[in-house]
Amino acid sequence: MQLPEKAGGEQSVFHEPSYARFWFVRICAMVSFQMVAVAVGWQMYALTHSTFALGMVGLVQFLPMLLLTLVVGHVADHVDRKKILVVCQLVDCATVSLLAASSYLHRLHPAGIFLAVAAIGTARAFEFPAMQAILPSLVEDRKVPQAIAWSASAGQAASIAGPALGGLLYVFGAHVPYATCACLYVSAALLSSTLVQKRRTAGKGPVTAQSIFLGFRFIRDHKNILGAISLDLFAVLLGGATALLPAYARDILHTGPWGLGLLRLSPAIGALSMSVYLGHHPIRKRAGHRMFAAVILFGLATIAFALSRNVLVSMAILSVLGAADVISVVVRSSLVQLETPDEMRGRVSAVNALFIGTSNQLGEFESGVTASWWGLIPATIVGGVGSIVVALLWMGWFPGLRKLESIAGQKKMEPLAPLEAEAEKEEAASSM
Repeated sequence: MQLPEKAGGEQSVFHEPSYARFWFVRICAMVSFQMVAVAVGWQMYALTHSTFALGMVGLVQFLPMLLLTLVVGHVADHVDRKKILVVCQLVDCATVSLLAASSYLHRLHPAGIFLAVAAIGTARAFEFPAMQAILPSLVEDRKVPQAIAWSASAGQAASIAGPALGGLLYVFGAHVPYATCACLYVSAALLSSTLVQKRRTAGKGPVTAQSIFLGFRFIRDHKNILGAISLDLFAVLLGGATALLPAYARDILHTGPWGLGLLRLSPAIGALSMSVYLGHHPIRKRAGHRMFAAVILFGLATIAFALSRNVLVSMAILSVLGAADVISVVVRSSLVQLETPDEMRGRVSAVNALFIGTSNQLGEFESGVTASWWGLIPATIVGGVGSIVVALLWMGWFPGLRKLESIAGQKKMEPLAPLEAEAEKEEAASSM
């Protein structure tokens, strides 16, 4: 992908050397993660011929994020985030190197794959909040939305290229994609070690139960952030049409595996196109209205997809769905990052990651259950309607979020010293 010289008539974020390196770090890490997911899936099924084992791979990967949410957020706020990225990427490198060696020697057992996936999931649990929290410190506040949009484009590009590259390299043996990922993780670690933050206010307070839970408390006390995060949780939870794509491909659109591949690719293409557009043309006004409009469009696209009977039309609708989702993601992410003080970004990002992961996992579960109850098409329509209803309710319940004008250069939050001090007093009182 060619990096832009200008975006929106001003100097691009890629003129910031640290951000440019961060962008390539994200590409390397995300492509590797996607390649490992493909290779692990193929290899696990080849070894076990068990769909249950495939499901357990996803669970083992998700559990560290669920169990370590409070810990990883606190670490991201009290330890140099650059060092966290480097350590996590080196752990990933060591893990996939062991997978490569074991696969090459034909000594890999399913239990070894589960252990490797758990290690990668644990490293990712620490890496995600650190990566989210460090991004705003690499650019000026007014460029944060643009930086998030380009970061989203890196993620979407990786979601397209990673699985394809992983599948292609797997043809030459399972050890080949693993070894390639090891090289990419080393590259990511080296680039991460060179990042230079423009500002950093490391948390130096004592580690207490109150300080660990401060991320949840901060989100609860700031309605715009609570509204943005909960909107994502419920909209994705209800509008999980992509989880049902295999059934739509076979039973509704009457296409084969190639059609399913195209359907899965379509949302990523729409999302990538929109994130690149937003990288060039950041949202400068009526950000709240545009976010809610994007969620409503997401719901309408879900309904339209349920009613489509043509593969090409369904692909176009899914592309619109992916584009709408990115608009909402960029606005929400920019708002959360800019309205959260630097010393709290790790904990808030960790809670946000838990909400996103939970909504994705439960959204797939909800879609499958409702489809089995009501039928494939009615369940999808209900999900789309639900997303629209959530957006309309949130517009009334969070008027400040609806009236949000700009996500570029938000007013900085007050320092957290009073909140930290209050938490310490409560901790001391409870221990007496």
